[in-house]
Amino acid sequence: MVQRMKEIYEYRDMIYSLVRRELRGRYQKSVLGMLWTFINPFFQILIYTLVFTLIFPSSIENYYIYLMTGIIPWTFFSEALGQGAGSIVGNADMTKKIYFPREVLTISSVTAKFVNMLLGFIVIFIFLIFSPVGISAHILFLPVIFIAEYMIALGFTLMFASITVYLRDMEYIVNVLLMAWIWGTPIMYDISLVPAPLQKILLLNPMTSVIVSYHDLLYYHALPGVLTVIMLYVVGLVLLLLGETVFVRLEGNFAEEL
Repeated sequence: MVQRMKEIYEYRDMIYSLVRRELRGRYQKSVLGMLWTFINPFFQILIYTLVFTLIFPSSIENYYIYLMTGIIPWTFFSEALGQGAGSIVGNADMTKKIYFPREVLTISSVTAKFVNMLLGFIVIFIFLIFSPVGISAHILFLPVIFIAEYMIALGFTLMFASITVYLRDMEYIVNVLLMAWIWGTPIMYDISLVPAPLQKILLLNPMTSVIVSYHDLLYYHALPGVLTVIMLYVVGLVLLLLGETVFVRLEGNFAEEL
């Protein structure tokens, strides 16, 4: 495993190039270009805010801030899994023609989505500055949660990307799963309002602790619990090891399957 990590690190320039290509290519022929990085989450937040303010009123004050601090991190996770699941299949020609650690393709896909999320946080900070919620020194703790979420997203994506090579329906299954997953994550609601027995079930979802941590730092101006952070990193490491193990086991026949 350590040797594998060293090999992937040796291809860091390739990862950088692929991330750069994806970020440039995503909006290359678009009139507004990279502005869509900010426009997409803005309208997503606007729609949810209208629904949960006018149609199903929420008791959460400054609801748009609460929603924003959860939906942008969720969008990264959702896109990382939804699009990353096809990262090997979508680069079949490259996979069959040249040698490199195949994880590079999945890592590049997830990293590009991660960079988009970081850009999306510019929108969050702007809204926070001009809202009653404001900004506190707790935002300095954000990188700790960023890294934990990245690990969780990459672990899941490595697993799904390798399985998709053999079961092409997996890419569609993941997207259906994500449609249900978002409601099992306290993005549009506060977990404290959920009945205790159901809270225990929701906490089995690793993204619950991730989103609650973002809400703590940006909305409630509080540090996440030490146990919560430790568990996030334990889960992240376990998922990374599991994802890499599945990937390595299945990688041998990628060329034949593609």
